[in-house]
Amino acid sequence: MKTKDELIDDLLDLAFAEDLGDGDHTTLSTIPADAMGRSRLIIKEEGVLSGVEVARKVLAKVDPSIKMTVMIEDGAHVKPGDIAFTAEGPVRSLLVAERTMLNIMQRMSGVATMTRRYQDELEGLHTRVLDTRKTTPGMRMLEKEGVKTGGGTNHRIGLYDMILIKDNHIDFAGGIEKAIERAREYCRANGKEDLKIEVEVRSLDDIRRVLAIGGVDRIMFDNFTPELTREAVKLVDGRMETESSGGITLENLRKYGEAGVDFISVGALTHSVKGLDMSFKAY
Repeated sequence: MKTKDELIDDLLDLAFAEDLGDGDHTTLSTIPADAMGRSRLIIKEEGVLSGVEVARKVLAKVDPSIKMTVMIEDGAHVKPGDIAFTAEGPVRSLLVAERTMLNIMQRMSGVATMTRRYQDELEGLHTRVLDTRKTTPGMRMLEKEGVKTGGGTNHRIGLYDMILIKDNHIDFAGGIEKAIERAREYCRANGKEDLKIEVEVRSLDDIRRVLAIGGVDRIMFDNFTPELTREAVKLVDGRMETESSGGITLENLRKYGEAGVDFISVGALTHSVKGLDMSFKAY
């Protein structure tokens, strides 16, 4: 299984392959090979900065000789006119790196900004905002890093690091009890006892069935109202972690948090995000 850094490196290879082709002919035709220059990353919209360390990887991949000086670190609140960092080196290399670096940083910063809004809405509560697997193909590691930068919490990274028994699994398995029993047996048989098990429920009766069989680390309340969520939390009574999911927006988020759940998963953190506006300009 590839590491996070290996997956990011693969993404950068693909990003440059689709952008460069057989060469940046505009830059090659207009900029002398020995030209040196400086550029700076200028923030053009208020938000939360994310992707500075990935930008460092982008620049190093294009040209290890580029010198990067960071003024603002990931996670900082930024406003128009702020300079996040400067980069100095061969002009051709700076121009080649520009768009790929901006695409990544704008996306990550947009995710971080959205996440910060959601988590701030829960201020004073113990509830944490979670991301989902509703990510841009190939960019999951970066988008989930953006969530962490914005103050949120990562749910499972993929299908491999947690067992999440959802409605389709339950229906195909023949019921909640069978699905949980099979998951537990699978973990025992395959040396996966460390994998946490979460199960999605659709009613209070489903919760009672999960509590009766046990062996689950977290229960996800799927499309519950805030009022029903409050009842569900009381029913679980701290025996397992609780999570709300489905139909949750910035407008009703706090009501779910006040109902007492431990986590609220929000697909909008990654699937409906506008990139944070910024530019990389010579100076």
